Amino acid sequence: MTRLPRQNKVIIILGPTCVGKTGLSILLAKHLKTEIISADSMLVYRHMDIGTAKPSDEELRAVPHHLINILEPSESFSAGLFREQAAGIIDTLHDRNKIPVIAGGTGLYIRTLTKGLFEGPSADQIFRKKLREEESRKGKGYLYDHLAKADPEAASKIEPNDTRRVVRALEILSKDKRQLSVIQGLSTRPSGYDFIKIGLSRDRQELYQMIEKRVDRMMADGLLSETKEFLKRKPARTALQALGYKELGLYLRGEVEMDEAVRLIKKRTKLYAKRQFTWFRKEPDIHWVDITGIMKAEDIAAQVLNDVAILQDLIYS
Repeated sequence: MTRLPRQNKVIIILGPTCVGKTGLSILLAKHLKTEIISADSMLVYRHMDIGTAKPSDEELRAVPHHLINILEPSESFSAGLFREQAAGIIDTLHDRNKIPVIAGGTGLYIRTLTKGLFEGPSADQIFRKKLREEESRKGKGYLYDHLAKADPEAASKIEPNDTRRVVRALEILSKDKRQLSVIQGLSTRPSGYDFIKIGLSRDRQELYQMIEKRVDRMMADGLLSETKEFLKRKPARTALQALGYKELGLYLRGEVEMDEAVRLIKKRTKLYAKRQFTWFRKEPDIHWVDITGIMKAEDIAAQVLNDVAILQDLIYS
């Protein structure tokens, strides 16, 4: 089947946590009479509603959503599975002449969908242990400096303190002998979709204040009770990394006081937002829209439509 140009488009709403992606995506999906695909690694899990700021039941009813509430916390998900499932949903929506809206802040999921997935050689735990021991002996930053000399392009895409990714890059170099940036380019296969990437940004301090208020709201809405039930379900490692549940788990085990647990949730959520900003700023072809001072979803949508002309063409064509 030959697609019309409009039928190949996919809108992606991205940005840091708490910035306002959910409300905007719902309004755009309503305007376009389409459906939303979540690109959030934690929204796939059931029983994690408050802590993940999952769309409300009302919002989920207002617009069909995909890849939300599809797994138990004890199950695992990955960027590869996201790409596979999201691509199938996109194709189905295109066949129905709908433009999918993807919304989320998991940068790896979005990159995997737009650029393809690089698998690389299998993990070598002995080699990884050797590298970590070297870092311990020679000082923090040693491995990153080594990577920067061996493959400057790959190093530029990794935060110096992200030891896990630095070790993986060096592991691949040791096995393949070619630079990681070279073999990634040869191994990844971008999809054939025409992506329209819209990034939402805010003044950093405003975003941090919004994060603090949201954490307070989550606590008032029963995040502690939700965490107790969540931990009873024997969650796998991925779900256990979810912000909020991890810190309240410390409280429930008696390792920290409640005030400290809440402080940690706020601190780590802000750090996560900062990492998201850093990740997305390196991604190409994003239409960035500054929504500082704008809180209502309707006003955010108006600003985005004003700044991104191609959306006006799609909505009003």
